[in-house]
Amino acid sequence: MNIRMMLLGSAAALIAAPAFAADAIVAAEPEPVEYVRVCDAYGTGYFYIPGTETCLKIEGYIRFQVNVGPSAGETDARPNDSSWDAVTRGQVQFTAKSDTEYGPLTGVIVLQANADNASDQSTILDSAYLDIAGFRAGLFYSWWDDGLSGETDDIGSNVTLHNSLRYQYETGSFYAGLSVDELEDGVFKDGEEPNNVGVAFGIGGTAGAFSYQVTGGYDFDNEDGAIRAMGTAELGPGTLGLAAVYSSGPNSYYSIAEWAVAAEYAIKATDKLKITPGVQYYGNYFGSASAVPDDFDGLGDAWKVGLTVDYQIVDNFYAKASVQYLDPEDGDDVTTGYFRLQRSF
Repeated sequence: MNIRMMLLGSAAALIAAPAFAADAIVAAEPEPVEYVRVCDAYGTGYFYIPGTETCLKIEGYIRFQVNVGPSAGETDARPNDSSWDAVTRGQVQFTAKSDTEYGPLTGVIVLQANADNASDQSTILDSAYLDIAGFRAGLFYSWWDDGLSGETDDIGSNVTLHNSLRYQYETGSFYAGLSVDELEDGVFKDGEEPNNVGVAFGIGGTAGAFSYQVTGGYDFDNEDGAIRAMGTAELGPGTLGLAAVYSSGPNSYYSIAEWAVAAEYAIKATDKLKITPGVQYYGNYFGSASAVPDDFDGLGDAWKVGLTVDYQIVDNFYAKASVQYLDPEDGDDVTTGYFRLQRSF
C-alpha cells in the first residue's frame, strides 16, 4: 500500500511539474523601438540621431571623369603618360546640428576618396569644422574658392583649403566676414622662412536678380596681397558673370597673374541644358611654374577662352563637358577639357 501510494504521488508530481515550470517563466517586456524621426528645423534631409536632440544629414556624390590634355595622366610614378586619364571620386558629407543658447551648433565632416586607377588611390579629409554664432574653426574652404559658374575663369587661389578661424555675419541677403588662415600649403618665394599666416575678408550678397562678392587677402610671409570682385546678373535667357582680380605680388591668395578679368554668359537653353561660354585675360601671367618670382615684372600676358555644357539627365544625375584653350605670350598654347558624370545624393 505504501509503495502504491508512493508511485501515485511520483506520477502526480511529474504531471504537475510542467505546469509549475510554465507558471514560473515571465516573458520580458519588449524594449521600445525608437524609429528615426525627421528633423525639419534645418531644412530637408535631416533626421534625429536616436536618443538625442541632434539632427544629422548625410549627403555626397559619386563622380566619373575623363580628363583630356597634354600629360593628363601624368603622375610621379608615370611621367610622360597619355593625353587622357579617367578618374573616379566618391565623397560623403556628414552635417550635425543642434540648438543651443547661442544658436545652432554645427559640425561638418567631408571625406573624399579619389581613384586614378585600382592601385593609385587616396582618401583625404576634405573638410572638418565646427560652427556656432558666426564663428567657424577647422579645415574648410575660403572665400577664394568661389568663382563663376563655368569652368573658364581662373580667379581663385592655387590652394583654397586651410586650417582657419573665421567670423562671418549674415543676414538673408548680405554677409561679411574675416578669417585668419594657416597658409602652410601656399606660395612661397625662394629664401623665405614661412610663418604660414594670412588674413582674408569676404563681403557679398544679393539684390534682386543681382549677386556680388568682394574678397581680399594678405599673405604675411610674402608681404603681398590680392583683392577680387565678382558679380552676376540675370540678363535675357541666361546669367551674365563678370570678375576682376589684382595681386600686388605672388602670394598664397592669388599668384597666377598680376591682374585678370573674366566674363561668362550661362545660357539656360532648356530646363535641363545649360551652355556657358567664357573668356579671361591675364596681365603679367605667371601661371603654375615651379619657381615663384619676386614680382610680376617682365612677364607676358595671356588669354583664355572656353565652353562648358551642363545637362541634367534625371534628378540628381547630370553630365558636364568642358573644353578650354589657353594662349600665354611666353609659352605654348594648350587645349584641355573633361567629360564628367555625377550622381548626387
